[in-house]
Amino acid sequence: MNTPPFLKKGDKIAVICPASYISGDISKGYQVLEKWGLEPVIYPSVTAAHHQFAGTDEMRAQDFQDALDNPEIKAIIAGRGGYGCVRIIDKINFNKFKKNPKWIVGFSDVTAIHSHIQRKFGIPTIHGQMVKSFLDASEESLKMLNHALFGKSVNLSYSHNDYTNRSGKGKGVLIGGNLAILQSILASASDVNYDNKILFIEDVGESHYNIDRMLWTLKRAKKLNKLQGLIVGGFTDLKDSNPPFGQRFEDIIMDKVCEFDYPVAFGCPAGHIDDNRAIIFGKEITLKVDKTKVSIDY
Repeated sequence: MNTPPFLKKGDKIAVICPASYISGDISKGYQVLEKWGLEPVIYPSVTAAHHQFAGTDEMRAQDFQDALDNPEIKAIIAGRGGYGCVRIIDKINFNKFKKNPKWIVGFSDVTAIHSHIQRKFGIPTIHGQMVKSFLDASEESLKMLNHALFGKSVNLSYSHNDYTNRSGKGKGVLIGGNLAILQSILASASDVNYDNKILFIEDVGESHYNIDRMLWTLKRAKKLNKLQGLIVGGFTDLKDSNPPFGQRFEDIIMDKVCEFDYPVAFGCPAGHIDDNRAIIFGKEITLKVDKTKVSIDY
């Protein structure tokens, strides 16, 4: 495994916007990076706007390419997500990144980049807070991201009492991200092989019926058949229909995996939540799950 070097104080970290534009002042987010001893390098897409995007596709792709290729840049963090990564991913040349990988950080729409890198190269990337989300982030989530970047432990243990987990133990490489993005890149050049992996999913603002539909798509594509475990993060700001769909989202998920015997862990503190803890895709983890307690060890 070609793991990116961990950061040290004085390193430069690129801030780019590969998807939607940022409105508002995120300078306090830069201050967090500076407090960690890093030097944020702000790329043009962070302050650009083209319709709903952070500049044109060409600008966003150029920013990402330059940040990947510049040897002075030791890590890349997205300013925000939104929509647009899939529009630029095929424009990117990863040759230098393959030889000299660096940490790439983000979540939500950045799932398209995470998944593409896992499919093509298997290089670890970080699903974690972005600069805009720093402004509302929990202290623990920022600490976890710091640990991921600087090579400290990011093992995670938590309790969840709102819905009963499916107990068990699994071991495999961690993949996944935003459910809507994972579903949207099925059968593309960015679609990961799920077999023998541990899958993490999260989402925001979706209707119950749409969660059901997306999971049926994964199931019918046999993406859920041979997992070693399933980790469910935040499913927040969900919408129900009228008449109601009739199931909570956890039941919708369990219906799709009830025939399998791998562990299923609900309530993982990751996703579109203030307490969005950093997790590392492309790394092997051991997942231990009982009815209310979960541990994720790298």
